[in-house]
Formats: sequence, C-alpha cells, structure tokens
Amino acid sequence: MAKPRLQPGPDHPITITPTGGRVIVTAGGRVVADTANALTLQEASYPPVQYVPLADVDPALISPTATQTYCPYKGEASYWSLPDAPDAVWGYLDPYDAVAPIKDHVAFYPDKAEVRIADRTAAS
Repeated sequence: MAKPRLQPGPDHPITITPTGGRVIVTAGGRVVADTANALTLQEASYPPVQYVPLADVDPALISPTATQTYCPYKGEASYWSLPDAPDAVWGYLDPYDAVAPIKDHVAFYPDKAEVRIADRTAAS
C-alpha cells in the first residue's frame, strides 16, 4: 500500500526560515552542534523545530540507527543516537519538495538534548 503524500496548505501550513542566530545543541555536558546556519521549521500548531546542518554536528557524538518513521508532509525520517540517548536525532535525507531546505539537516528531541538559540538577530 502506498504511503500518503500530502502538501502543506492552509489546513496544515509548514514554513522554513533561517533561524537568525547561533544554535548550540548540548547533551551530556558536551556540545553536539554549533551553527549559525540553522533553519526553523514551523509546522501547523506544533512548537517550532530547529534543523541544524548535519555538517555542523560533531560526527563523533552521533551514530545512525535502524529507526525510520514517515511523515506524509516531509517523507522518510532517519535517526541517530547520542551517547546515552537512543534515537535522539532525526532528519530527512531525501525530503519532499515542499520541505527541500531541510535536506542534510537534523533536529534533536528536546527531552534528549538542549537546543539553545544564542545571538539571535532576527525577531521571533
């Protein structure tokens, strides 16, 4: 059975904008990511999510897992673990066109890592 593929629209909007500040992700007292190139994804009424370029994540602190999930708006999500935090990181390696900017970016579960925006220059 084919998976549903939906387009963002008035009933389920998705916006992706530059965060406009430095995003620092920490877990277990270690800096996992530090970037000025994060994107803020706002989907419907969900809290905004910071997507960090995978290139700005410390590769020594993440390891891929076999976990995958599906979002009809974004596509297939892949997962990575942090030390002491399984499946704490997710990303869309081949996202749908509507969310293409998050390709090669990852997000962190807020209960498994601290995501902080510093030096924000854009209004929130």
